[in-house]
Amino acid sequence: MLYSGSDVRLSPPLPAASLPAAPSPRGLAPVNAHKASRLGVACVILAAIGFSAKSILIKLVYAYPVDSTTLITLRMAFSVPFFLALALWRRVRMRDAPLTPRQWTILALTGFLGYYLAALLDMVGLKYISASFERLLLFLYPTMVALLSAAFLGRRVTRRQLFAMGLSYAGILLVFAQSVAMPGSRADLFLGSALVLGSGLVYSVYLIISGEAVGAIGSVRFTAYASIMATLVTFAHFLATHRLSALALPSRVYQIVLVIALMSTVLPTMLMSEGLRRVGANRAAMIGSVGPVVTIFLGVVFLDEQITVLQTIGATLVLVGVTLVSTPGAGNASGPRAHAGHG
Repeated sequence: MLYSGSDVRLSPPLPAASLPAAPSPRGLAPVNAHKASRLGVACVILAAIGFSAKSILIKLVYAYPVDSTTLITLRMAFSVPFFLALALWRRVRMRDAPLTPRQWTILALTGFLGYYLAALLDMVGLKYISASFERLLLFLYPTMVALLSAAFLGRRVTRRQLFAMGLSYAGILLVFAQSVAMPGSRADLFLGSALVLGSGLVYSVYLIISGEAVGAIGSVRFTAYASIMATLVTFAHFLATHRLSALALPSRVYQIVLVIALMSTVLPTMLMSEGLRRVGANRAAMIGSVGPVVTIFLGVVFLDEQITVLQTIGATLVLVGVTLVSTPGAGNASGPRAHAGHG
């Protein structure tokens, strides 16, 4: 997601079906294959850190008088030039086949869902809940993909998946229960949780819809074009609901949003794409589980968020459960395999 938002497909989120397989080391010198694998791991880790920092940076922006629509508009405005350049580079260098009307329709739909609506819901939700809890809620999206695939695509949910989902949602309930017991508005907690879960649900639908299209169009071109589509929708939303004077914000807001666009959107997207190419989707999903841990750590350091023992146990259950759903043996091809990240 630009999602950032969107938290491994490009996105998919970072997104649900299959990624191009990682290059086989067969035929490569062992040393070169090892270096390629290490570089791929580094790319995935750096991408996960970048996506995870997004929640912290958005929280910092909210210290200023800026609303979610203006924030996502600025983020897209700073990001889209890079994706335009990427699209032009692909067109000139790769000479890809022209897109069909059906592919353009899918790009418009997935851009709206994954790069605009899911990101907007997430940003609004972050007003009401902590960055660490938001990241854990978003991290549930592979379980949502599995459930939606079972309900609408007839894919079987295995015992391993059911067990993993039970762990994940038990962990979320533990964290939620602890959050309810802490000082703060319960109404805000419920509203923020609902918005972020809605973001994850929309992102999961995006992943399922985009699965085959990513393979046919190519992950790089898909991401660039879907991002451009989402930018058009975002700008239309802003112009319909705001005056241009809403952009008269403190320079600090523009500085932070620029960091969000570059370090938590464009760069992580490219790094994740390269990491997926080198290590494969399943391994990337396991490595990417470092994301919520990074957000929790950054939340404590930069936002003074409180982390209790019960929350730590709950977060561990979520990480273990989602990792089990996202890795080999889960029996589902619709996990987070083709995109760069929900973030």
